[in-house]
Amino acid sequence: MSSPDKVLLPPNVDPIRYSICLTPDLEKFTYEGTTTVSVNVTSPTTTIHMHAKELSFWSATYTDSSTGVKQDAKSITVQIKETVVIFTFPTSIKPGSGSLHIVFSGLLNNQMAGFYRSGYTDIHGVRKIMASTQFESLDARRAFPCWDEPSRKSIFSVTLNVPVEFTAFSNMPELSCKTLEGGKIKEIVYMDTPVMSSYLVAFCIGEFDYVQSMTENGVLVRVYTPPGKSSSGTFALECACKTLDLYDGFFGVEYPLPKLDMVGIPEFAMGAMENWGLVTYREVDVLVDPIKASSNQKQRVCTVVTHELAHQWFGNLVTMAWWDDLWLNEGFASWTENMAADEMFPDWKMWEQYTVDHGSAALRLDSLRSSHPIQVPIKHAEEVEEVFDAISYCKGSYVVRMIHAVLGREMFQKGLILYMQKHKYGNTLTSDLWAAWEEASGMPIADMMKSWTEQMGYPVLKVVGSTFEGKTATIKLEQSWFLADGSEVTAEEAKLWCIPILASTSAGTSDDINMMREDSITIKVPIEDSSSWVKLNAEQQVPMRVAYDSDMLQRLTAGISSKKMGASDRAGILLDSYNLVKAGMMKPGDLVKLLSSYVAEDDATVWEALGGVLVGLEKATQDIPMINANIKSLAKKIIAPLVELVGWEAQAEDGHLTKLLRGTCIRLLSIFSYSEAGVKDEANRRFAKFLEDAADMQSLPSDMRTPVFKMVVKNGGKKEFEDVKGYYTSATDNAEKKHVLSSIGETPDLKLKMDVLDWTTHGDVKLQDFFYAVGSVHSSGPEGRDLTWTYFKENFDRYKTMLGLASASLFDAIIQCSCGGFSSDEKADEIEEFFKDKDVAQNQRKITQIVEAMRANAKYLKVIAESELGEEKFWKSL
Repeated sequence: MSSPDKVLLPPNVDPIRYSICLTPDLEKFTYEGTTTVSVNVTSPTTTIHMHAKELSFWSATYTDSSTGVKQDAKSITVQIKETVVIFTFPTSIKPGSGSLHIVFSGLLNNQMAGFYRSGYTDIHGVRKIMASTQFESLDARRAFPCWDEPSRKSIFSVTLNVPVEFTAFSNMPELSCKTLEGGKIKEIVYMDTPVMSSYLVAFCIGEFDYVQSMTENGVLVRVYTPPGKSSSGTFALECACKTLDLYDGFFGVEYPLPKLDMVGIPEFAMGAMENWGLVTYREVDVLVDPIKASSNQKQRVCTVVTHELAHQWFGNLVTMAWWDDLWLNEGFASWTENMAADEMFPDWKMWEQYTVDHGSAALRLDSLRSSHPIQVPIKHAEEVEEVFDAISYCKGSYVVRMIHAVLGREMFQKGLILYMQKHKYGNTLTSDLWAAWEEASGMPIADMMKSWTEQMGYPVLKVVGSTFEGKTATIKLEQSWFLADGSEVTAEEAKLWCIPILASTSAGTSDDINMMREDSITIKVPIEDSSSWVKLNAEQQVPMRVAYDSDMLQRLTAGISSKKMGASDRAGILLDSYNLVKAGMMKPGDLVKLLSSYVAEDDATVWEALGGVLVGLEKATQDIPMINANIKSLAKKIIAPLVELVGWEAQAEDGHLTKLLRGTCIRLLSIFSYSEAGVKDEANRRFAKFLEDAADMQSLPSDMRTPVFKMVVKNGGKKEFEDVKGYYTSATDNAEKKHVLSSIGETPDLKLKMDVLDWTTHGDVKLQDFFYAVGSVHSSGPEGRDLTWTYFKENFDRYKTMLGLASASLFDAIIQCSCGGFSSDEKADEIEEFFKDKDVAQNQRKITQIVEAMRANAKYLKVIAESELGEEKFWKSL
């Protein structure tokens, strides 16, 4: 699937080793730099092409290693659009080895890309500046000239000249440190890196505390924190040490660097970045307040750490040859993050949560015609910014999970070890991974997986006939392409997948796997008796939907209500049914009736799915008052037993999942029951305790803060609004600040909603976070959606200026939080028209997906309006 005409630098000069020296000025936000690159020239040339962006060049000199002859570049040409610099020399450079010495300078930008600056307030309230890097995908060229392509691997030597009072670190340990003349600057030289891609180079400069520990195999691990907050790095440190030890064995190749540093960056566009030996994080994704942290945050920190450390092997040690195989990095790391977290914290039941998290995200995006294959051809490297999405990450991990289910852990791991040992320090294609698993298992993995990675979308498995007789269930199945809007698939568009069919019954999961390669198949499943149930896609291990016939669905309700069926499967049936209704493949009334099977549900994962369905139904029907009122009433009825079960009060014996479940419970109360006297009074009582002491985690635990803030704002006026907003300023923890951003837009006062939007665009909220507050206005109801869309149109240029040259993902986020969520063709037309003449090339895929989802929601709304849900007698019959 690699693009045959991808745009690359000329292949006639290859980097062998960079020696980079940078001297930043943290007051002027500039830096001076030199780099000497040892190169191998394969054919005569008078020019050397490198990548460069936003750099100024002062000189370039080439030295022939065999003769020692030097020549200065007679011209230096910067191609701004192509982000390329061309050094032209007076005489031809002969094949062989040489070195290129370049003197340049650059800016410490504020766009969270390249070599950039972050602002923060220290524990004494003093405003400080630090500098750090973010190079993936194409921003190493913003820090120093280089061959910024994943297959142009090289050794990197880094030297930093920094103020003596600052700490500075890079991928490798320090080789030397000396104070320069004058005593204000120190020169730190770092050891050479292994051979690696340019996007993995990293360095940080600032003031830090740290905690450290050693792995069983002798790797020094440090977590750097803001001064005075070293205790917030302890949890991530524990996770990192355990993870490195786990991966050493799992991949069959020990972590090859002598140290691993992890650091929280005050301003960071992504969640984290896997730079080899120096992993950088958004602060909330690595630092955990030992007192205030919610269960959700601890789980998030654990999985981000396990994800990034998986990259130390998948991505760093073995790297995709080109960006069209990005999923080899991200899909595998997304699978491994769950595997490692599950090994460390089995009571978290990560694979059950996977169904409603990664799995659900993958299926939601990949049900659109505007989706893309896992392996997507990339011609220009800039195109990769559009595929850092739920397909590369979540669907990629889903197909890895499927392979694991088919191969079993032993053969799966054996293939990975072969892959790592054969390709370490090199670059690979997807076919290399298939080959390793084929060698380990003897199975035709490439043939099976082609349909999952080279074509977009996924199948719906439809039951077209079933009989349950004696000890056998006979089930006839057909597969077709599942589309969110239920649109017709023409004969030319028809697709087939090689589907492993796993089934479970009340007796457990069957060991037999039926491989479906054609459009239909008949399978036989052993059962206990003729009254048994059969759940297809056991444990939701294959990325697909299942549409049951009425008899099989009715049988499944017994397994759901008795909870003899596993949590993944109970959640999976609900999510499949909801999306089948949206696609017009199931009656809305049947979904509502199915919900009654979950009235005794007590599992956190299933409740995450159940809550999502209830909220989805409520949002979809906001313009149909009668149906909306009945859905709210049904939701309250279903939620009531959960409130009785977990209540508001945290208990000493609460486990991780119980805390998550209580958080889900209070979140649903904030949506469906916030105005009821008992709920309203309890939220206000707890908020009053919080105002007295924000550190009182018993009265208002972090798991409950966002929904309680929402209820206070919804039920209150300007005073309550200001009370919540004020916590953003007083909170010293970014996770706590996020509670405010995620709730403040729920105010019913349109003027205050507008104040929220203005607040986010005047510099008071960090660029990395401002869209959370916009999203809270947008999700607050129809008036909020209209307001954020109008504000976006009127302030488009301001948003573009704010985000400038920052990561495209940030503009994706503000587009989603301002333009998504509508359910009409008219609004879809309006949004399409608005963007027609806008410079949003890197966001076009996101816009197309939002508009397509909007049109699918419009069809869904019509289906609901015309269904039995529009009849009072239906609701009275429940």
